[in-house]
Amino acid sequence: MAHDSEMKAGSAMPVAEINGQQINYEDSGGDLPVVLFSHGFLMDHTMFDAQVEALSGSYRCVRWDERGFGDTPATEHFSYWDSADDAIALLDHLGVDTAALVGMSQGGFLSLRAALAHPDRVAGLVLIDSEAGVDLPETLEGYRGMVRHWLSDEPLGDVGEFVAGLIINDPELNQTWIAKWEARRSASETGMEFAAETLLSRDDITDRLGELQMPVLSVHGTDDGSITIDKAEALQEAVPNGYGLIAIEGAAHAPNMTHPQPVNEAIAAFLGSI
Repeated sequence: MAHDSEMKAGSAMPVAEINGQQINYEDSGGDLPVVLFSHGFLMDHTMFDAQVEALSGSYRCVRWDERGFGDTPATEHFSYWDSADDAIALLDHLGVDTAALVGMSQGGFLSLRAALAHPDRVAGLVLIDSEAGVDLPETLEGYRGMVRHWLSDEPLGDVGEFVAGLIINDPELNQTWIAKWEARRSASETGMEFAAETLLSRDDITDRLGELQMPVLSVHGTDDGSITIDKAEALQEAVPNGYGLIAIEGAAHAPNMTHPQPVNEAIAAFLGSI
């Protein structure tokens, strides 16, 4: 059940008390079609700065910090189905009936599940470097090692550099996010261990893609080593109303940050068509 927003101490952003969580979010407002942006693992709502700047004149842009990231804590185990319910509950909280969902990586995982669980609420899906499947066992083991280091008292060091390179692969942006990650690690605990287990134990929903009747656009970096572009190609072939795959040349896992112009153009064209 949603409660009225309140400002969290030390934050200028409102907080929605929904599903037993305190969800930090930002809403550009206005009587416009709504777009809900959901960020990737280790990121927060600010990764969509360039998209909100480009689109907020034509769309009501809502973005949020998912459980365990930004200023939204995770206090217990949860699944991406729970995160999907958070996304829809946030729309309820804001009095929004339907929205287009834009999800990057983990944000795409939860957006796909929101579309499956609440199809009447989702006008369309934009999946940025995301997929419906799961990681290989050897990949999961590597991620578990990264998480163990992340939760330790040791400096991020080479692990931080590797992760930033994998997600962003832009020298200046890499350092910005590494500094943000280090600051978060030294601050009060937000529940990273719960968020990590959610990522590593997610279910495979590939066999349910045929249920999605809304239009689905994939935007994907050609140099993404985390979720390779063939995963997006397979997803587009599996959904009944695939809008197509926009390949962002030279981009890694977060093309909306490193290559905002072509990503913004792709999203705008898609939103204008639905």
